[in-house]
Amino acid sequence: MPLGLAALDSLGHAFEDLRRVLGGNDPQAIEAATARVAEAAASVQAIGAWRSDPELTERLHALAPLIESARIRVALLADHAGQRLSALAAHGATAAPLTYGR
Repeated sequence: MPLGLAALDSLGHAFEDLRRVLGGNDPQAIEAATARVAEAAASVQAIGAWRSDPELTERLHALAPLIESARIRVALLADHAGQRLSALAAHGATAAPLTYGR
């Protein structure tokens, strides 16, 4: 498998893993999945051929819905956490409990 295709496969797997762990309550798993996404994205950017190789460009466009769904999930979870903190503040809480345990 060409290097560019392998990098895009790694990116796709990293985003799938991120989406999976976002459904849980494990901050270490979320941090690890986020790091894998960053590493895979850096690998794709380092290749550079994805800009000029039609096969790589097509493959990246095919990954776009997965990437977008992960982005939306992160935004929704962040919004939910913000709403929880606002509700606590509205009820007079002076300290918010941790969303995740450590």
